[in-house]
Amino acid sequence: MLTHLSLKHFAVVSAAELSFGPGLTVISGETGAGKSLLVDALGLLSGLRADSGVVRHGADRAELVADFSLDDAPLARAWLAENELDEDEACQIRRVIRADGGSKAWVNGRPVTLGQLGELAGRLVEIHGQHEHQALLSRASQLALLDAFGRCEAPRRAVEAAAARWSALLRERDALSAQGDVSDRIAWLEHQYRELERETLEPEAIEKLLADHRRHAHAAGLIAACDGAFARLGGDDGPSLSRGLQQVRGELQRVAEHEPRLEEVDAMLDQAAIQIDEAAALLERIRSDLDLDPDAFEDLERRLGRLHELARKHRVPPEGLAAQRDALAAELEALRGAGERLAGLDREIEAARRDWRAAADALGAARRAAAQRLSQSTTALIAELGMGGGRFEVEIEPLEEDRPDPQGGERVEFLVAANPGQPARPLRKVASGGELSRISLAIEVAALGLDAVPTMVFDEVDTGIGGAVAEIVGQKLRALGASRQVLCVTHLPQVAAQGHAHYRVSKAASDGVTRSSVQALGAKEREEELARMLGGVELTREARAAAKRLLADAG
Repeated sequence: MLTHLSLKHFAVVSAAELSFGPGLTVISGETGAGKSLLVDALGLLSGLRADSGVVRHGADRAELVADFSLDDAPLARAWLAENELDEDEACQIRRVIRADGGSKAWVNGRPVTLGQLGELAGRLVEIHGQHEHQALLSRASQLALLDAFGRCEAPRRAVEAAAARWSALLRERDALSAQGDVSDRIAWLEHQYRELERETLEPEAIEKLLADHRRHAHAAGLIAACDGAFARLGGDDGPSLSRGLQQVRGELQRVAEHEPRLEEVDAMLDQAAIQIDEAAALLERIRSDLDLDPDAFEDLERRLGRLHELARKHRVPPEGLAAQRDALAAELEALRGAGERLAGLDREIEAARRDWRAAADALGAARRAAAQRLSQSTTALIAELGMGGGRFEVEIEPLEEDRPDPQGGERVEFLVAANPGQPARPLRKVASGGELSRISLAIEVAALGLDAVPTMVFDEVDTGIGGAVAEIVGQKLRALGASRQVLCVTHLPQVAAQGHAHYRVSKAASDGVTRSSVQALGAKEREEELARMLGGVELTREARAAAKRLLADAG
Protein backbone atom coordinates (compact mmCIF):
# COMPACT_ATOMS: atom_id res chain seq x y z
CA MET A 1 0.00 0.00 0.00
CA LEU A 2 1.22 3.49 -0.87
CA THR A 3 1.68 5.40 2.39
CA HIS A 4 3.44 8.61 1.35
CA LEU A 5 4.21 10.55 -1.83
CA SER A 6 6.62 13.48 -1.96
CA LEU A 7 7.05 15.82 -4.96
CA LYS A 8 9.67 18.52 -5.25
CA HIS A 9 10.15 20.88 -8.22
CA PHE A 10 7.90 18.64 -10.33
CA ALA A 11 6.20 20.49 -13.24
CA VAL A 12 4.19 23.31 -11.60
CA VAL A 13 4.46 21.78 -8.11
CA SER A 14 7.15 23.40 -6.00
CA ALA A 15 6.78 20.96 -3.10
CA ALA A 16 4.01 18.63 -1.97
CA GLU A 17 3.70 15.93 0.69
CA LEU A 18 0.76 13.48 0.57
CA SER A 19 -0.09 10.69 3.01
CA PHE A 20 -2.38 7.84 2.05
CA GLY A 21 -4.36 5.23 3.92
CA PRO A 22 -6.52 2.27 2.93
CA GLY A 23 -9.78 2.57 1.01
CA LEU A 24 -10.62 5.17 -1.66
CA THR A 25 -8.68 8.45 -1.84
CA VAL A 26 -10.00 11.01 -4.34
CA ILE A 27 -8.10 13.92 -5.87
CA SER A 28 -9.97 16.86 -7.31
CA GLY A 29 -9.22 20.37 -8.52
CA GLU A 30 -9.92 22.92 -11.20
CA THR A 31 -9.13 22.12 -14.81
CA GLY A 32 -5.44 22.72 -15.42
CA ALA A 33 -4.59 22.79 -11.73
CA GLY A 34 -2.38 19.72 -12.14
CA LYS A 35 -4.39 17.01 -10.39
CA SER A 36 -3.16 14.36 -12.86
CA LEU A 37 0.41 15.28 -11.96
CA LEU A 38 0.15 12.89 -9.02
CA VAL A 39 -0.63 10.07 -11.44
CA ASP A 40 2.22 11.20 -13.70
CA ALA A 41 4.58 11.14 -10.71
CA LEU A 42 3.60 7.54 -9.90
CA GLY A 43 4.12 6.68 -13.56
CA LEU A 44 7.66 8.06 -13.47
CA LEU A 45 8.30 6.21 -10.22
CA SER A 46 7.12 3.10 -12.09
CA GLY A 47 9.97 3.43 -14.58
CA LEU A 48 8.45 5.50 -17.40
CA ARG A 49 10.83 7.55 -19.51
CA ALA A 50 11.15 11.17 -18.45
CA ASP A 51 12.32 14.35 -20.15
CA SER A 52 13.48 17.67 -18.82
CA GLY A 53 9.97 19.13 -19.25
CA VAL A 54 8.89 17.61 -15.93
CA VAL A 55 11.42 19.75 -14.02
CA ARG A 56 9.86 22.98 -12.69
CA HIS A 57 11.09 26.07 -14.48
CA GLY A 58 14.11 27.55 -12.73
CA ALA A 59 14.99 24.33 -10.82
CA ASP A 60 17.94 22.10 -11.62
CA ARG A 61 16.12 18.84 -10.84
CA ALA A 62 12.82 17.27 -9.82
CA GLU A 63 12.68 14.74 -7.00
CA LEU A 64 9.93 12.13 -6.50
CA VAL A 65 9.70 9.79 -3.51
CA ALA A 66 7.07 7.11 -2.77
CA ASP A 67 6.91 5.03 0.42
CA PHE A 68 5.06 1.71 0.50
CA SER A 69 4.05 -0.69 3.21
CA LEU A 70 4.61 -4.30 2.09
CA ASP A 71 2.07 -5.98 4.37
CA ASP A 72 -0.29 -6.50 1.41
CA ALA A 73 2.38 -6.91 -1.31
CA PRO A 74 3.91 -10.43 -1.11
CA LEU A 75 5.08 -10.36 -4.74
CA ALA A 76 6.95 -7.08 -4.19
CA ARG A 77 8.44 -8.45 -0.96
CA ALA A 78 9.69 -11.56 -2.79
CA TRP A 79 11.14 -9.46 -5.65
CA LEU A 80 13.01 -7.20 -3.22
CA ALA A 81 14.48 -10.21 -1.41
CA GLU A 82 15.50 -11.86 -4.67
CA ASN A 83 17.28 -8.70 -5.80
CA GLU A 84 18.82 -8.07 -2.35
CA LEU A 85 17.00 -4.75 -2.01
CA ASP A 86 14.73 -5.70 0.91
CA GLU A 87 14.65 -3.73 4.14
CA ASP A 88 12.15 -4.71 6.85
CA GLU A 89 8.49 -4.46 5.82
CA ALA A 90 8.74 -1.14 3.97
CA CYS A 91 9.93 0.03 0.58
CA GLN A 92 10.97 3.46 -0.63
CA ILE A 93 11.27 4.34 -4.32
CA ARG A 94 13.09 7.55 -5.17
CA ARG A 95 13.76 9.12 -8.55
CA VAL A 96 15.61 12.30 -9.47
CA ILE A 97 15.17 13.86 -12.93
CA ARG A 98 17.68 16.52 -13.91
CA ALA A 99 16.98 19.58 -16.02
CA ASP A 100 19.34 18.22 -18.69
CA GLY A 101 17.06 15.18 -19.12
CA GLY A 102 19.12 12.61 -17.17
CA SER A 103 17.67 10.69 -14.26
CA LYS A 104 18.60 8.26 -11.49
CA ALA A 105 16.50 5.92 -9.36
CA TRP A 106 16.94 4.25 -5.97
CA VAL A 107 15.07 1.54 -4.07
CA ASN A 108 15.61 1.54 -0.31
CA GLY A 109 18.59 3.83 -0.84
CA ARG A 110 20.34 1.58 -3.39
CA PRO A 111 20.64 2.55 -7.08
CA VAL A 112 18.55 0.59 -9.61
CA THR A 113 17.91 0.64 -13.35
CA LEU A 114 14.65 1.82 -14.89
CA GLY A 115 13.98 -1.80 -15.83
CA GLN A 116 14.24 -2.87 -12.20
CA LEU A 117 12.08 0.09 -11.18
CA GLY A 118 9.39 -1.05 -13.60
CA GLU A 119 9.54 -4.65 -12.37
CA LEU A 120 9.12 -3.58 -8.74
CA ALA A 121 6.45 -0.92 -9.38
CA GLY A 122 4.46 -3.42 -11.44
CA ARG A 123 4.09 -5.42 -8.21
CA LEU A 124 3.03 -2.36 -6.20
CA VAL A 125 0.92 -0.02 -8.34
CA GLU A 126 -1.49 -0.47 -11.24
CA ILE A 127 -2.42 2.72 -13.10
CA HIS A 128 -5.62 2.81 -15.16
CA GLY A 129 -6.48 5.48 -17.65
CA GLN A 130 -3.45 5.93 -19.88
CA HIS A 131 -2.42 3.23 -22.34
CA GLU A 132 1.25 3.43 -21.49
CA HIS A 133 0.51 2.94 -17.78
CA GLN A 134 -1.95 0.09 -18.09
CA ALA A 135 -0.81 -3.18 -16.57
CA LEU A 136 -4.22 -4.63 -17.47
CA LEU A 137 -3.42 -4.18 -21.16
CA SER A 138 -0.74 -6.86 -20.90
CA ARG A 139 -1.95 -10.31 -21.95
CA ALA A 140 0.18 -11.84 -19.19
CA SER A 141 -1.61 -9.66 -16.61
CA GLN A 142 -4.97 -10.60 -18.12
CA LEU A 143 -4.16 -14.29 -17.80
CA ALA A 144 -3.03 -13.80 -14.20
CA LEU A 145 -6.24 -11.90 -13.38
CA LEU A 146 -8.43 -14.59 -14.96
CA ASP A 147 -6.61 -17.31 -13.00
CA ALA A 148 -7.05 -15.33 -9.78
CA PHE A 149 -10.75 -14.79 -10.55
CA GLY A 150 -11.25 -18.50 -11.26
CA ARG A 151 -9.26 -19.63 -8.19
CA CYS A 152 -6.98 -21.57 -10.57
CA GLU A 153 -3.88 -21.51 -8.38
CA ALA A 154 -3.77 -25.27 -7.70
CA PRO A 155 -4.28 -26.45 -11.33
CA ARG A 156 -1.81 -23.83 -12.56
CA ARG A 157 0.83 -25.09 -10.12
CA ALA A 158 0.21 -28.62 -11.41
CA VAL A 159 0.74 -27.42 -14.99
CA GLU A 160 3.95 -25.58 -14.04
CA ALA A 161 5.31 -28.65 -12.23
CA ALA A 162 4.51 -30.96 -15.15
CA ALA A 163 6.13 -28.56 -17.64
CA ALA A 164 9.23 -28.25 -15.45
CA ARG A 165 9.51 -32.05 -15.21
CA TRP A 166 9.19 -32.42 -18.99
CA SER A 167 11.82 -29.71 -19.62
CA ALA A 168 14.31 -31.31 -17.20
CA LEU A 169 13.94 -34.73 -18.86
CA LEU A 170 14.32 -33.20 -22.30
CA ARG A 171 17.54 -31.43 -21.27
CA GLU A 172 18.91 -34.69 -19.90
CA ARG A 173 18.09 -36.53 -23.13
CA ASP A 174 19.64 -33.80 -25.26
CA ALA A 175 22.82 -33.91 -23.17
CA LEU A 176 23.09 -37.70 -23.57
CA SER A 177 22.32 -37.57 -27.29
CA ALA A 178 24.96 -34.88 -27.81
CA GLN A 179 27.60 -37.32 -26.63
CA GLY A 180 27.14 -39.45 -29.78
CA ASP A 181 29.07 -42.78 -29.95
CA VAL A 182 30.74 -43.16 -26.57
CA SER A 183 32.55 -46.48 -27.21
CA ASP A 184 35.92 -44.76 -27.73
CA ARG A 185 35.42 -42.72 -24.59
CA ILE A 186 34.53 -45.86 -22.63
CA ALA A 187 37.68 -47.70 -23.89
CA TRP A 188 39.88 -44.75 -22.95
CA LEU A 189 38.29 -44.45 -19.50
CA GLU A 190 38.67 -48.19 -18.87
CA HIS A 191 42.40 -47.99 -19.65
CA GLN A 192 42.83 -45.00 -17.34
CA TYR A 193 40.80 -46.69 -14.61
CA ARG A 194 42.77 -49.98 -14.80
CA GLU A 195 46.05 -48.07 -14.41
CA LEU A 196 44.79 -46.47 -11.23
CA GLU A 197 43.05 -49.57 -9.94
CA ARG A 198 46.36 -51.51 -9.86
CA GLU A 199 47.74 -49.15 -7.23
CA THR A 200 46.81 -48.60 -3.59
CA LEU A 201 45.76 -44.96 -3.72
CA GLU A 202 44.06 -44.18 -0.42
CA PRO A 203 45.74 -41.15 1.23
CA GLU A 204 46.73 -43.09 4.37
CA ALA A 205 48.43 -45.80 2.22
CA ILE A 206 50.36 -43.13 0.30
CA GLU A 207 51.42 -41.51 3.56
CA LYS A 208 52.75 -44.88 4.85
CA LEU A 209 54.59 -45.48 1.57
CA LEU A 210 56.34 -42.13 1.87
CA ALA A 211 57.31 -42.87 5.47
CA ASP A 212 58.71 -46.31 4.54
CA HIS A 213 60.66 -44.76 1.68
CA ARG A 214 62.21 -42.15 3.95
CA ARG A 215 63.15 -44.81 6.52
CA HIS A 216 64.83 -47.07 3.94
CA ALA A 217 66.56 -44.12 2.29
CA HIS A 218 68.18 -43.19 5.61
CA ALA A 219 68.56 -46.76 6.99
CA ALA A 220 72.37 -46.66 7.35
CA GLY A 221 72.32 -43.40 9.28
CA LEU A 222 69.43 -44.56 11.44
CA ILE A 223 71.20 -47.86 12.30
CA ALA A 224 74.43 -46.08 13.24
CA ALA A 225 72.58 -43.53 15.33
CA CYS A 226 70.57 -46.20 17.16
CA ASP A 227 73.63 -48.38 17.88
CA GLY A 228 75.60 -45.42 19.25
CA ALA A 229 72.71 -44.18 21.36
CA PHE A 230 72.04 -47.66 22.77
CA ALA A 231 75.69 -48.10 23.73
CA ARG A 232 75.75 -44.79 25.58
CA LEU A 233 72.43 -45.42 27.31
CA GLY A 234 72.97 -48.93 28.62
CA GLY A 235 75.54 -50.86 26.62
CA ASP A 236 77.49 -53.71 28.22
CA ASP A 237 80.86 -52.47 27.04
CA GLY A 238 82.31 -49.27 28.40
CA PRO A 239 80.65 -46.53 30.46
CA SER A 240 76.91 -45.87 29.98
CA LEU A 241 74.29 -43.52 31.35
CA SER A 242 72.46 -46.33 33.10
CA ARG A 243 75.53 -47.60 35.00
CA GLY A 244 76.72 -44.07 35.76
CA LEU A 245 73.31 -43.22 37.20
CA GLN A 246 73.40 -46.31 39.43
CA GLN A 247 76.83 -45.30 40.72
CA VAL A 248 75.61 -41.81 41.56
CA ARG A 249 72.64 -43.23 43.46
CA GLY A 250 74.90 -45.60 45.45
CA GLU A 251 77.20 -42.79 46.53
CA LEU A 252 74.30 -40.59 47.64
CA GLN A 253 72.53 -43.38 49.50
CA ARG A 254 75.64 -43.95 51.67
CA VAL A 255 75.48 -40.42 53.07
CA ALA A 256 71.70 -39.81 52.88
CA GLU A 257 71.22 -40.47 56.58
CA HIS A 258 73.06 -37.21 57.29
CA GLU A 259 70.91 -35.12 54.86
CA PRO A 260 67.20 -36.17 54.50
CA ARG A 261 66.76 -34.09 51.34
CA LEU A 262 69.05 -36.46 49.47
CA GLU A 263 66.28 -39.05 49.62
CA GLU A 264 64.20 -36.77 47.36
CA VAL A 265 67.15 -36.54 44.93
CA ASP A 266 67.44 -40.34 44.97
CA ALA A 267 63.74 -40.71 44.13
CA MET A 268 64.20 -38.39 41.14
CA LEU A 269 67.23 -40.33 39.95
CA ASP A 270 65.25 -43.55 40.32
CA GLN A 271 62.53 -42.19 37.98
CA ALA A 272 65.23 -41.04 35.54
CA ALA A 273 66.75 -44.54 35.58
CA ILE A 274 63.37 -46.05 34.77
CA GLN A 275 62.90 -43.62 31.86
CA ILE A 276 66.40 -44.36 30.52
CA ASP A 277 65.76 -48.10 30.70
CA GLU A 278 62.44 -47.71 28.83
CA ALA A 279 64.12 -45.48 26.20
CA ALA A 280 66.84 -48.07 25.72
CA ALA A 281 64.26 -50.85 25.30
CA LEU A 282 62.33 -48.85 22.70
CA LEU A 283 65.57 -47.96 20.93
CA GLU A 284 66.44 -51.67 20.76
CA ARG A 285 63.07 -52.49 19.20
CA ILE A 286 63.48 -49.70 16.63
CA ARG A 287 66.97 -50.94 15.78
CA SER A 288 65.68 -54.48 15.26
CA ASP A 289 63.17 -53.11 12.67
CA LEU A 290 65.91 -51.40 10.69
CA ASP A 291 67.63 -53.31 7.98
CA LEU A 292 69.77 -52.41 4.97
CA ASP A 293 67.65 -54.08 2.24
CA PRO A 294 68.48 -52.71 -1.22
CA ASP A 295 65.75 -54.82 -2.86
CA ALA A 296 63.03 -53.47 -0.55
CA PHE A 297 64.25 -49.90 -1.08
CA GLU A 298 64.24 -50.41 -4.86
CA ASP A 299 60.65 -51.70 -4.68
CA LEU A 300 59.59 -48.64 -2.71
CA GLU A 301 61.32 -46.41 -5.26
CA ARG A 302 59.42 -48.07 -8.10
CA ARG A 303 56.05 -47.79 -6.35
CA LEU A 304 56.63 -44.14 -5.49
CA GLY A 305 57.75 -43.39 -9.05
CA ARG A 306 54.56 -44.91 -10.47
CA LEU A 307 52.44 -42.75 -8.17
CA HIS A 308 54.24 -39.58 -9.21
CA GLU A 309 53.89 -40.53 -12.87
CA LEU A 310 50.15 -41.11 -12.45
CA ALA A 311 49.82 -37.84 -10.56
CA ARG A 312 51.49 -35.93 -13.41
CA LYS A 313 49.38 -37.75 -15.98
CA HIS A 314 46.10 -36.90 -14.29
CA ARG A 315 47.28 -33.47 -13.12
CA VAL A 316 46.47 -34.06 -9.47
CA PRO A 317 48.65 -34.45 -6.36
CA PRO A 318 49.31 -38.07 -5.34
CA GLU A 319 46.77 -37.70 -2.53
CA GLY A 320 44.07 -36.88 -5.13
CA LEU A 321 44.54 -40.04 -7.22
CA ALA A 322 41.91 -42.00 -5.28
CA ALA A 323 39.28 -39.32 -5.99
CA GLN A 324 40.32 -39.33 -9.67
CA ARG A 325 39.89 -43.12 -9.80
CA ASP A 326 36.40 -42.86 -8.27
CA ALA A 327 35.42 -40.11 -10.73
CA LEU A 328 36.50 -42.28 -13.68
CA ALA A 329 34.48 -45.18 -12.28
CA ALA A 330 31.37 -43.00 -11.95
CA GLU A 331 31.70 -41.68 -15.51
CA LEU A 332 32.21 -45.20 -16.83
CA GLU A 333 29.08 -46.41 -15.09
CA ALA A 334 27.07 -43.48 -16.48
CA LEU A 335 28.33 -44.02 -20.04
CA ARG A 336 27.76 -47.76 -19.97
CA GLY A 337 24.12 -47.10 -18.97
CA ALA A 338 23.61 -44.24 -21.43
CA GLY A 339 21.85 -46.39 -24.02
CA GLU A 340 19.43 -47.83 -21.49
CA ARG A 341 18.90 -44.37 -19.96
CA LEU A 342 18.08 -42.88 -23.37
CA ALA A 343 15.42 -45.49 -23.98
CA GLY A 344 14.03 -44.89 -20.50
CA LEU A 345 14.08 -41.13 -21.00
CA ASP A 346 11.93 -41.38 -24.11
CA ARG A 347 9.30 -43.20 -22.08
CA GLU A 348 9.54 -40.73 -19.18
CA ILE A 349 9.30 -37.72 -21.52
CA GLU A 350 6.16 -39.10 -23.12
CA ALA A 351 4.67 -39.78 -19.69
CA ALA A 352 5.53 -36.22 -18.58
CA ARG A 353 3.86 -34.85 -21.71
CA ARG A 354 0.70 -36.83 -20.91
CA ASP A 355 0.77 -35.55 -17.33
CA TRP A 356 1.10 -31.98 -18.59
CA ARG A 357 -1.72 -32.46 -21.07
CA ALA A 358 -4.04 -33.75 -18.34
CA ALA A 359 -3.11 -30.87 -16.02
CA ALA A 360 -3.43 -28.34 -18.85
CA ASP A 361 -6.87 -29.66 -19.81
CA ALA A 362 -8.05 -29.29 -16.20
CA LEU A 363 -6.65 -25.75 -16.05
CA GLY A 364 -8.22 -24.88 -19.40
CA ALA A 365 -11.65 -26.07 -18.23
CA ALA A 366 -11.36 -23.95 -15.08
CA ARG A 367 -10.32 -20.94 -17.16
CA ARG A 368 -13.22 -21.31 -19.59
CA ALA A 369 -15.71 -21.43 -16.72
CA ALA A 370 -14.05 -18.40 -15.08
CA ALA A 371 -14.00 -16.53 -18.43
CA GLN A 372 -17.75 -16.94 -18.83
CA ARG A 373 -18.45 -15.65 -15.32
CA LEU A 374 -16.04 -12.73 -15.65
CA SER A 375 -17.50 -11.78 -19.05
CA GLN A 376 -21.04 -11.73 -17.71
CA SER A 377 -20.17 -9.78 -14.56
CA THR A 378 -18.03 -7.21 -16.39
CA THR A 379 -20.60 -6.71 -19.18
CA ALA A 380 -23.28 -5.96 -16.57
CA LEU A 381 -20.99 -3.48 -14.83
CA ILE A 382 -20.06 -1.78 -18.12
CA ALA A 383 -23.75 -1.06 -18.68
CA GLU A 384 -24.03 0.39 -15.17
CA LEU A 385 -21.05 2.64 -15.88
CA GLY A 386 -22.76 4.41 -18.76
CA MET A 387 -21.77 2.18 -21.67
CA GLY A 388 -25.12 0.57 -22.34
CA GLY A 389 -25.02 -2.00 -25.10
CA GLY A 390 -21.30 -2.53 -24.63
CA ARG A 391 -20.01 -5.97 -23.84
CA PHE A 392 -16.90 -7.60 -22.47
CA GLU A 393 -15.53 -10.93 -23.62
CA VAL A 394 -12.64 -13.16 -22.61
CA GLU A 395 -11.19 -14.87 -25.65
CA ILE A 396 -9.34 -18.10 -24.93
CA GLU A 397 -7.09 -19.14 -27.78
CA PRO A 398 -5.54 -22.63 -27.70
CA LEU A 399 -1.84 -22.92 -28.42
CA GLU A 400 -1.14 -24.68 -31.69
CA GLU A 401 1.92 -26.64 -30.63
CA ASP A 402 1.69 -29.36 -28.03
CA ARG A 403 4.96 -28.40 -26.36
CA PRO A 404 4.37 -28.30 -22.58
CA ASP A 405 4.05 -24.67 -21.52
CA PRO A 406 4.21 -23.69 -17.82
CA GLN A 407 1.30 -21.25 -18.36
CA GLY A 408 -1.01 -23.89 -19.81
CA GLY A 409 -2.38 -24.82 -23.20
CA GLU A 410 -4.04 -21.51 -24.07
CA ARG A 411 -3.61 -17.77 -24.10
CA VAL A 412 -6.11 -15.13 -23.05
CA GLU A 413 -7.17 -11.83 -24.60
CA PHE A 414 -9.67 -9.39 -23.09
CA LEU A 415 -12.04 -8.06 -25.77
CA VAL A 416 -14.52 -5.20 -25.51
CA ALA A 417 -17.20 -3.60 -27.65
CA ALA A 418 -17.91 -0.13 -26.27
CA ASN A 419 -21.15 0.33 -28.21
CA PRO A 420 -23.92 -2.00 -29.48
CA GLY A 421 -23.42 -3.41 -32.95
CA GLN A 422 -19.66 -3.05 -32.82
CA PRO A 423 -17.36 -6.07 -33.01
CA ALA A 424 -15.40 -6.84 -29.89
CA ARG A 425 -11.78 -5.67 -30.12
CA PRO A 426 -8.76 -6.27 -27.89
CA LEU A 427 -8.79 -4.09 -24.78
CA ARG A 428 -5.29 -2.81 -25.66
CA LYS A 429 -6.71 -1.31 -28.86
CA VAL A 430 -9.55 0.67 -27.26
CA ALA A 431 -8.87 4.28 -28.24
CA SER A 432 -10.82 6.32 -25.67
CA GLY A 433 -8.99 6.86 -22.41
CA GLY A 434 -12.24 7.43 -20.52
CA GLU A 435 -13.80 4.25 -21.88
CA LEU A 436 -10.64 2.31 -21.11
CA SER A 437 -10.66 3.57 -17.51
CA ARG A 438 -14.29 2.60 -16.97
CA ILE A 439 -13.82 -0.80 -18.57
CA SER A 440 -10.76 -1.36 -16.35
CA LEU A 441 -12.80 -0.33 -13.34
CA ALA A 442 -15.57 -2.75 -14.32
CA ILE A 443 -13.07 -5.61 -14.71
CA GLU A 444 -11.41 -4.88 -11.37
CA VAL A 445 -14.75 -4.59 -9.56
CA ALA A 446 -16.01 -7.79 -11.17
CA ALA A 447 -12.81 -9.52 -10.12
CA LEU A 448 -13.05 -7.97 -6.63
CA GLY A 449 -9.46 -6.79 -6.83
CA LEU A 450 -8.16 -10.34 -7.04
CA ASP A 451 -4.97 -9.43 -8.87
CA ALA A 452 -1.97 -9.22 -6.61
CA VAL A 453 -1.22 -5.48 -7.02
CA PRO A 454 -2.26 -3.71 -3.80
CA THR A 455 -2.65 -0.13 -5.09
CA MET A 456 -4.86 0.88 -8.05
CA VAL A 457 -4.88 4.35 -9.56
CA PHE A 458 -7.72 5.57 -11.81
CA ASP A 459 -7.06 8.74 -13.78
CA GLU A 460 -10.17 10.61 -14.98
CA VAL A 461 -12.24 7.41 -14.85
CA ASP A 462 -15.40 9.57 -15.03
CA THR A 463 -14.59 11.36 -18.29
CA GLY A 464 -17.72 11.82 -20.40
CA ILE A 465 -20.26 10.74 -17.80
CA GLY A 466 -22.44 12.43 -15.22
CA GLY A 467 -25.56 12.13 -13.12
CA ALA A 468 -26.60 8.70 -11.91
CA VAL A 469 -23.80 6.94 -13.80
CA ALA A 470 -21.24 9.12 -12.01
CA GLU A 471 -22.69 8.08 -8.67
CA ILE A 472 -22.47 4.42 -9.67
CA VAL A 473 -18.83 4.88 -10.71
CA GLY A 474 -18.11 6.37 -7.30
CA GLN A 475 -19.88 3.51 -5.54
CA LYS A 476 -17.93 0.93 -7.53
CA LEU A 477 -14.65 2.65 -6.70
CA ARG A 478 -15.58 2.70 -3.04
CA ALA A 479 -16.51 -1.01 -3.20
CA LEU A 480 -13.14 -1.78 -4.78
CA GLY A 481 -11.50 0.18 -1.96
CA ALA A 482 -12.75 -2.43 0.50
CA SER A 483 -10.20 -4.94 -0.84
CA ARG A 484 -7.54 -2.71 -2.43
CA GLN A 485 -6.12 0.76 -1.92
CA VAL A 486 -7.68 2.97 -4.63
CA LEU A 487 -6.59 6.46 -5.75
CA CYS A 488 -8.86 8.31 -8.18
CA VAL A 489 -8.40 11.63 -9.96
CA THR A 490 -11.90 12.99 -10.61
CA HIS A 491 -13.83 16.09 -11.66
CA LEU A 492 -17.24 14.79 -10.61
CA PRO A 493 -18.67 15.52 -7.15
CA GLN A 494 -20.65 12.24 -7.15
CA VAL A 495 -17.36 10.33 -7.38
CA ALA A 496 -15.44 12.60 -5.01
CA ALA A 497 -18.11 12.21 -2.32
CA GLN A 498 -17.46 8.47 -2.15
CA GLY A 499 -13.84 8.87 -1.06
CA HIS A 500 -12.62 7.90 2.37
CA ALA A 501 -10.05 10.70 2.00
CA HIS A 502 -9.96 13.76 -0.26
CA TYR A 503 -7.11 15.92 -1.66
CA ARG A 504 -7.63 19.16 -3.55
CA VAL A 505 -5.11 20.46 -6.09
CA SER A 506 -5.17 24.19 -6.73
CA LYS A 507 -2.99 26.62 -8.67
CA ALA A 508 -2.04 30.25 -8.16
CA ALA A 509 0.23 32.74 -9.92
CA SER A 510 2.93 34.56 -7.99
CA ASP A 511 5.53 36.86 -9.49
CA GLY A 512 4.48 35.68 -12.93
CA VAL A 513 5.02 32.01 -12.07
CA THR A 514 2.16 29.50 -11.78
CA ARG A 515 2.41 27.05 -8.89
CA SER A 516 0.20 24.14 -7.85
CA SER A 517 -0.38 23.07 -4.27
CA VAL A 518 -2.03 20.00 -2.75
CA GLN A 519 -4.21 20.15 0.35
CA ALA A 520 -5.82 17.38 2.42
CA LEU A 521 -9.45 18.31 3.09
CA GLY A 522 -11.32 18.00 6.35
CA ALA A 523 -15.08 17.50 6.60
CA LYS A 524 -16.04 21.17 6.18
CA GLU A 525 -13.48 21.71 3.42
CA ARG A 526 -14.84 18.69 1.57
CA GLU A 527 -18.30 20.24 1.59
CA GLU A 528 -16.88 23.42 0.12
CA GLU A 529 -14.96 21.54 -2.57
CA LEU A 530 -17.98 19.42 -3.55
CA ALA A 531 -20.10 22.58 -3.68
CA ARG A 532 -17.54 24.15 -6.00
CA MET A 533 -17.58 21.04 -8.20
CA LEU A 534 -21.39 21.20 -8.28
CA GLY A 535 -21.94 24.91 -8.76
CA GLY A 536 -18.78 26.45 -10.15
CA VAL A 537 -17.16 29.63 -8.85
CA GLU A 538 -20.27 30.94 -7.03
CA LEU A 539 -20.92 28.73 -4.01
CA THR A 540 -24.68 28.98 -3.49
CA ARG A 541 -26.66 27.72 -0.54
CA GLU A 542 -28.20 25.08 -2.80
CA ALA A 543 -24.78 23.84 -3.91
CA ARG A 544 -23.62 23.53 -0.30
CA ALA A 545 -26.79 21.64 0.65
CA ALA A 546 -26.35 19.28 -2.29
CA ALA A 547 -22.71 18.71 -1.33
CA LYS A 548 -23.69 17.90 2.25
CA ARG A 549 -26.33 15.47 0.96
CA LEU A 550 -23.80 13.72 -1.29
CA LEU A 551 -21.44 13.21 1.63
CA ALA A 552 -24.24 11.95 3.86
CA ASP A 553 -25.43 9.49 1.21
CA ALA A 554 -21.89 8.22 0.67
CA GLY A 555 -21.38 7.79 4.40
